[in-house]
Amino acid sequence: MENLKDIKNKAAKLEALIKLSDSIRYGKSRVPVNFNDFLHLCSQEPRHVFRDIFQLFDDMIANYVMRDAKETNDLVGFENYDTTNLFVKGCDNPFFADRIFTSRFMQVAKAFRKGIQNNRIYLFEGPPGSGKSTFLNNLLQKFEEFSQSPQGGMYQTYWRLDIEKLNRFKHFKKHFVELTTELNILPQAENIKKGKYERKTLDFSCPSHDHPILQVPVEYRPEFLNELITDEAFKDKLFNAQQYKWVLKDAACPICSSITTLLMDTIGDPMEVFNMLYARQAKFDRQFGEGVSIFNPGDPTPQHPIVNPKLQSMINDLFNTDDIKFIYSYLAMTNNGILALMDIKENNIQRLMNLHGIISDGVHRVELMEEHIKTFFVGLVNPEDKKHYQDVKSFQDRITTIYVPYVLDYKTEVEILKNKFTNKIEGKFLPRVLENFAKIIISTRLEKNSVAIGQWLKRPDKYKKYIDANLLLLKMDIYSGKTPSYITEEDLQSFTNEVKLKILDESKKEGTQGFSGRKSLNLFNSFLTKYRKSDKSITMDMVNEFFIPKDASMDEQIPYGFIESLIKLYDFNILQEIKEAIYYYNKNQIANDIQNYLYAINFDVNETVTCIYTGEKIEITEDFLKNFEALYLGSVSTSMQRLAFRRDNHATYITKTLSQEINVQGKTITETEQFNDLFEKYTKNLKENALAPYIHNDNFRRAIMDYNTTSFKTDDNKLKRDIEQLIANLVKNFGYSEQGAKQVCIYALDKNLTTLF
Repeated sequence: MENLKDIKNKAAKLEALIKLSDSIRYGKSRVPVNFNDFLHLCSQEPRHVFRDIFQLFDDMIANYVMRDAKETNDLVGFENYDTTNLFVKGCDNPFFADRIFTSRFMQVAKAFRKGIQNNRIYLFEGPPGSGKSTFLNNLLQKFEEFSQSPQGGMYQTYWRLDIEKLNRFKHFKKHFVELTTELNILPQAENIKKGKYERKTLDFSCPSHDHPILQVPVEYRPEFLNELITDEAFKDKLFNAQQYKWVLKDAACPICSSITTLLMDTIGDPMEVFNMLYARQAKFDRQFGEGVSIFNPGDPTPQHPIVNPKLQSMINDLFNTDDIKFIYSYLAMTNNGILALMDIKENNIQRLMNLHGIISDGVHRVELMEEHIKTFFVGLVNPEDKKHYQDVKSFQDRITTIYVPYVLDYKTEVEILKNKFTNKIEGKFLPRVLENFAKIIISTRLEKNSVAIGQWLKRPDKYKKYIDANLLLLKMDIYSGKTPSYITEEDLQSFTNEVKLKILDESKKEGTQGFSGRKSLNLFNSFLTKYRKSDKSITMDMVNEFFIPKDASMDEQIPYGFIESLIKLYDFNILQEIKEAIYYYNKNQIANDIQNYLYAINFDVNETVTCIYTGEKIEITEDFLKNFEALYLGSVSTSMQRLAFRRDNHATYITKTLSQEINVQGKTITETEQFNDLFEKYTKNLKENALAPYIHNDNFRRAIMDYNTTSFKTDDNKLKRDIEQLIANLVKNFGYSEQGAKQVCIYALDKNLTTLF
C-alpha cells in the first residue's frame, strides 16, 4: 500500500503536468476562428487585429523596452531606455545595449510606429566583436516569444474549403483515403471508404501569411470597415494614418485571390465563400524558416519555387481545374515576417543584391506569377564589407544603417564585466574602481577630438582638475546620460539640444576601433588573475599598476595622460565622499563645541575643567584647541595664526560676551553675538573643512587603522565618534565595506588630498 508521502509526490507531479499542459495549450494554440468571429474581434480590438509585421515589431519593442520615467536629467538623444527584458533577461548570451546604441535602435522603432518603414533594408553595422550577432539573435528570439503571446498574436488567412458545397466529395474521397493510408491511420481510411467520414473540408494556410481582411475585395473594403469599426478614434487612424495604408490598399496573394475568384464562380454566394474563410494566429519559427528566416553567409539560396504536389492535386480535383497554382517562393515564407542576413559575405552578397528590386518595388516573380512581398529585411555588416553595395547608387536610398559600435558607456561596460565575472568580482572592488577600469577601456574607443564639445566649452581649461586634456572623461559622462555637477551655470545654459545632438552625431565615428569587447574581457580576466586574491579590496593603485607596463599596442590605444587624469578625478571624488561622510551637522553638538571652546580658552593647556555652560568635562590639550580652530582657519594654518585666533576670541569673550552681554544684559551664552558669529562660520566651513582637524593629526590616522580593534577604545571620545560616523556613512551612503572605508581613508590621508584640491 502506498504511503502518504508517495501519494503526495504523485499528486504534485500530476499538478505540474496539468499546469504544463495548460501552458502549452494557452501559449501554442492556433485554433482557426471563422471569419464572422474574426470580424467581431476586429470590431472589439481593432488595434490588436489590424497590424502588419512592422506594427507587430513596434508593439514588441514597446512590450519589452521601458523608458526610465524617474530620470530627470534628460539629455536629448541620450534618453535612458531599459532594454533588459529585450536583450538580457531569458537570453543565453545577453547583449548589453548602451544609451548610444539604444537611442539609434529606438529611432528605428519610432519609424515603424509612423509607418515610414516600407521598401527598406535595415543593416546593423559594427566592427567584429561589437556583439551585433548576439544583438540580432536575441532580438529575433524575443520576437518569436512575443508573437506566441496573447498580446503578440498576428492573424493570417486560413482556408477551410467545404468539399460537399463544391459537390466534389465523391471525386475527392480517394485523396482522403490515400492521405490517411500514408499516415497509417487505417481505421479512418476504412471509415472514409464506407462514407462515414464526417469532416469534409480541405484545410490549409495562406503560404504568404495574408491578413484575413485582404480577402475582402479592395473596392469594397473602405465601406465595409467603416461600418465594422465603431471606435471612432481608431477609425480616424485607420483611414488616414500612413501605418494603416496597407489595410485599405494591399491585395491578397495570387493563391488566395485565385481561390476567392473560383469560389465565387462556383458557388456565387459571397456569404458561403466567407464561411470557408478562417483566421489563424500566424506562426513565427526561425527553425523552419516560417515567418522568420536567417541566412548565414555559407547558406545556399533556394533556387526553385516551393510546391506541394499532394495539396496541388487535391485543389485541382476540388475545383475541377488547374487555374490555382499552389506555388510560391522562399520569400513568401517571410512575407509579413522577418528575413535576416547574418553578415554580408559569400552567398549573402548576391542574396542582398537579389533583394534590391524586391525592396524597391515590393514585387517578386515566381515563374509567371507576381508575389507582393512586405518583409522586415534586416542584416549585419562589418565596415569593410560595405564595399559590396555602397557604390550601387540606387541601393543607397533603400538602406538604413544603424551603427552597433563597441560599447561607449562605461556603465554598460561594467554590466558586461559583472555578467561575465560575477563570482570573481562580487565585493572585491572599492567603489568607483571598477567603473574606472571600464573608463580606461572606453577611452581607447573614443575620438580624441570633439568639434561639438570644443564649440560648446569656450574655456575647458577651467575644468582641468576634473577632466583630461582630450575631454574624454566629460564625453563619457554625457554618453552615460549625466551632466557633470562641476559644469558651470554659464556652460549649462549653452548646453542646448542642438549641441547635444551634434555630440550624438559625432558618436557615429566612435567605437569602431580601440579595445574590442573580447579584448576588454581578456584584459579584465588578466587583471583579476593578478589582484583578486589580495585580502584587501581592489584599489585604484592596482588599476594604475596594471596598465603601467603596457605593451606597444596598449600604449598606442590608451590616450596619453588619460589614466593620470582619471586618478586625479577619482581622488577628487573620494575626497568629497569622505568630507560628506565625516560632516556632522548637529545644532546641539555644534553649540556644545563652541561653548566648550569659549570656556576652555580661559585656562591653560593641559588643565582639565568642567564647562559651566554644558557641564561637560574638558581635557584642554593643544589638539583639542587645534581641531576646533582648524575648522575656521583650515588645516594648513600655522600655530601663530591659531594663537592669534585664540587670543582674539578670548579678548572678545572677556570684554564683551561675558562682561556685557551675559553679566549686564542677562543673555545666555547661546544668545551672544560672539556665539552666533562662531556658529554661523562653523556651519559654513564644517563640510568644506570637515577633514581639516585631522589632516596632519597622526592620532587620526592611527585611530582609523585601529578601528574595530581593542586599541580603538583608548582613543579620545570625540575622535572615536567622528571616525565611527565617518566609517558608518561611507558604508551606508557610498557602498564601501568597513575594510574598504578604512582603506580609502588611509589612501586620502597618505596622498594628502586636501592640499591637492
